[in-house]
Amino acid sequence: MKKETYNITGMSCAACQAAVTRAVEKLEGTDNVNVNLMQNKMTVELSDGLTDEMIIKAVTDAGYGANVLKKEKTAGKVNSTGVVEDFSEELKKRAVISFIFLIPLMYFGMGGMFNAPFPSTFMGDGGRLLLALTQLLLVIPIIFAGRKFFISGIKHLIKRSPNMDTLIAIGSGASFSYSLYSLYSLAYFISIGDMKSSMPFGMNLYFDSAGTILTLITLGKYLEARSKKKTTEAISKLVNLIPDKATVLKDGEEIQVPVSEVETGDIVVVKAGETVPVDGVIVSGNGAVDEAMVTGESIPVEKVAEDKVIGGTISRSGYFTFRATNVGEDTALYKIISLVEEAAGSKAPISRLADKISGVFVPAVLGIAFVTFISWLIIKGDFSFALNMAVAVLVISCPCALGLATPAAIMAGTGKGAEKGILIRTAESLEVAHKIDTVVLDKTGTITEGKPKVTDIFTNTVNEKELISLAAALESASSHPLANAIIEYAKEKNIEIKCAESLEMVEGRGIAGRVGEEVIFAGNEAYMKELGINENIYSGTAKKLHDLGKTVLYFAKGEAKKELLGIIAVADVIKEGSRQAVSELNLLGIDVVMLTGDNERTALAIGKETGVNRVVAGVKPADKEEQIRLLQENGKKVMMVGDGINDAPALARADIGVAIGTGADVAVDTADIILMHSDLRDVPYAIELSGEVVKKIKENLFWALFYNALCIPVAAGVFFAAFGLKLNPMIGALAMSFSSVFVLSNSLRLRLFKPKFKTGKVGVADSKEVEVVAVNVGTDEKIIKQEVVMEKIIDIEGMMCMHCVKHVTDALNKIDGVTAEVSLENKNAKVSLTKEVDGSLLKEAVEKGGYTVTAIH
Repeated sequence: MKKETYNITGMSCAACQAAVTRAVEKLEGTDNVNVNLMQNKMTVELSDGLTDEMIIKAVTDAGYGANVLKKEKTAGKVNSTGVVEDFSEELKKRAVISFIFLIPLMYFGMGGMFNAPFPSTFMGDGGRLLLALTQLLLVIPIIFAGRKFFISGIKHLIKRSPNMDTLIAIGSGASFSYSLYSLYSLAYFISIGDMKSSMPFGMNLYFDSAGTILTLITLGKYLEARSKKKTTEAISKLVNLIPDKATVLKDGEEIQVPVSEVETGDIVVVKAGETVPVDGVIVSGNGAVDEAMVTGESIPVEKVAEDKVIGGTISRSGYFTFRATNVGEDTALYKIISLVEEAAGSKAPISRLADKISGVFVPAVLGIAFVTFISWLIIKGDFSFALNMAVAVLVISCPCALGLATPAAIMAGTGKGAEKGILIRTAESLEVAHKIDTVVLDKTGTITEGKPKVTDIFTNTVNEKELISLAAALESASSHPLANAIIEYAKEKNIEIKCAESLEMVEGRGIAGRVGEEVIFAGNEAYMKELGINENIYSGTAKKLHDLGKTVLYFAKGEAKKELLGIIAVADVIKEGSRQAVSELNLLGIDVVMLTGDNERTALAIGKETGVNRVVAGVKPADKEEQIRLLQENGKKVMMVGDGINDAPALARADIGVAIGTGADVAVDTADIILMHSDLRDVPYAIELSGEVVKKIKENLFWALFYNALCIPVAAGVFFAAFGLKLNPMIGALAMSFSSVFVLSNSLRLRLFKPKFKTGKVGVADSKEVEVVAVNVGTDEKIIKQEVVMEKIIDIEGMMCMHCVKHVTDALNKIDGVTAEVSLENKNAKVSLTKEVDGSLLKEAVEKGGYTVTAIH
């Protein structure tokens, strides 16, 4: 089966959408026919035996136009996106022309009811004929401006697939035809001198009704077209990120070419202020590139040779050339646009009710109008009254709002998500997301940064700067991730990395080498013991660091006599926003589970710091899918959040799979939602957005369905006998137009969506427990419950140097259940407690060393 997309022309309402769907579904070998009224497009899965010509013929036979959507590019602009074609200017002209003639038509048609002053020419028996002829002349331009309603409506009536235009054409056409009959009857009786017989015909002219119906429907269509255009602004903004031109190096010269002509391997030049046209890798030069479109990071990123650049990002400074690696449809931006378009064009399960109703709605309305006309003709014997009632039914029942109810909200919702960097692949996933009650988070690269960083430094005989310099010199010979963390830290702090010589690797233990005149050793606790170095002075600190899931590296120096220089703790740090995301999910009533292959100790530490409800530790990548299945078997609606690569089975198993990744990774086939900014805070945002979209769809469907259900009986005169209540066709036309505008305007309110919970900096609850389930650790599964860490800040006066910091740290760490991080710069200690500790004990421990505690908070 292949998937093909077609442009569909001639659709105006839900009945049209249903007719096209039925016509294509009749063909053997078609599957998943999806007709989108908002975008005037259709996607179909075809078997090998079906051709485009067969599909187009089926659509044409149903009374509509179709052509294959060609993915061509004009001047670099992708024109196959879901941007709705703008008919608003044409409709605006038609509406303006209609109103120019409608105003005098209303004056001549209804002025007499309000005692409006008329020229004497139009008074008397002869004046009645002139008045009728004047109304005829005024309504003709309005009918001409609205001729498309008649052309489309009659064509589809002949093809037995009546639509909204059919209802408008029959309604306004009946009013015009009956008025024309009355005009001729009026002229006839006046010509034979029978003025008495001519009077009723002069009173039964409905040229103004015909003109008003067409004018108001045209106005409604104009407002609808404008609203449709607004719903696609998010996609339009993405398309507009692609520049028209690119500067390419050809034979040493800079030549400007259309972006569509850039080929893989071309050398492209980007200057300050220019937009990167396609994806590539920098060959020479450097620049600061604004990647907010992809990463959400507002600060430009410095780019040098060998760095990747993404099309649509902007160079804020510098000059560089890059080799094009992905062009056209292969660029990250194009894939993003395609994903947003695909979601906007898909159908949510909730729309099935509207689809079923749409298929029979217009024929049912025609039947109701016919019964209304016959019934009132029999009851009152008044042709004019019966016609008015039937026309009111036709006009009030146009199913425009019904066809727009779901796609308008879906398009607005997916567009809002795209603005936030949340790419939602299907309407179904957007609808289901708000039902989630359990979110499962992968740890590495999702909750954490995915690479180790230096978190703690404790020095013994040297200062911090000297320790880092020596450590980085020794570790620069290693490619181990922990070594890279120390080197990166040294670079961040602008610490000189000295040169190390005579390096010797001790497998499983550490490394040794000469830095200047000193022999330096680096490694684990076991290595220090082998060297005969007393590491006991840091045993308590090291244990607490291990309990927090951190890796401790020891550093020593000396040949004959070896002494400990200090320790450096390295860990995969938690991403900014992860704690806030977990807190907001809990506020939404959602349980948060963390999956990790790490041991229980590390898992518990991360679980405590983030505030997740449950941690499953020791999970192999292949077993993550099973953990999702177990949750589902317990009746949970599960969202899995992972990196989209080794988590693919789990993402596919979950009710909603969410891939965390940058723009270069957006084409993750197994994910339902993609978070471009790699920010976990976008998860609760997506869930809340889903709930708001579903709310808007329900509001739209309620309005579209119940509005017609209430108005059709009124228009048919059901309440006329009891209450004298009837609906004027002109008011019906205004109300019908308003219903479509209401549905679109209601959907556009999603552009103002803001999440309910904005908790800012979130702390961890004092009494919350984290459940840790150890899987694949030993032979038996075991469950451990421990209290989440409580944090306190102690403000301290009197610390002058790193020795002071060490004294305060040791004093606090001696207290059972306490782990302290002391900062000389901030003049405070950050204390983590695994149990309740009285503040007076903390104060006493610090002040025994000669320091002053000014506050504990």
